[in-house]
Amino acid sequence: MRRYKDLKVWEKAHAFTLAIYKNSPGFPAAEAYGLTRQIRRAASSIAINIAEGCGLGTDAELRQKLQIAMGSASEVDYQLLLTHDLGFLTPAAYRRRTDEVVEIQKMLSSFIVKLRTDLKSAKSPTR
Repeated sequence: MRRYKDLKVWEKAHAFTLAIYKNSPGFPAAEAYGLTRQIRRAASSIAINIAEGCGLGTDAELRQKLQIAMGSASEVDYQLLLTHDLGFLTPAAYRRRTDEVVEIQKMLSSFIVKLRTDLKSAKSPTR
């Protein structure tokens, strides 16, 4: 078991979620139960899945939750494009949030690869 609060990727995901919450009040009121709710849910899902994975018993289970977090990050990436194209985000805010989610995706990918490599090493017989 790992402490999720000690992970840089979780810190970035949490800060990203806070930024999404701060940006989304500028979305139209008609989107309160649509895009606003979806992008907030997907953004928070990244940090939630990292935290949940850390609370599980094995690195394989953690890796699975990190892959789910990666899916949520991809979902947010598209939702950012959509909000930008609809004019709900300024170009500067869009670039900042996109850069942040790409960084989170890279960190998740590296963590997943590391866990996969560690699992393979643990399974390979010693000589």
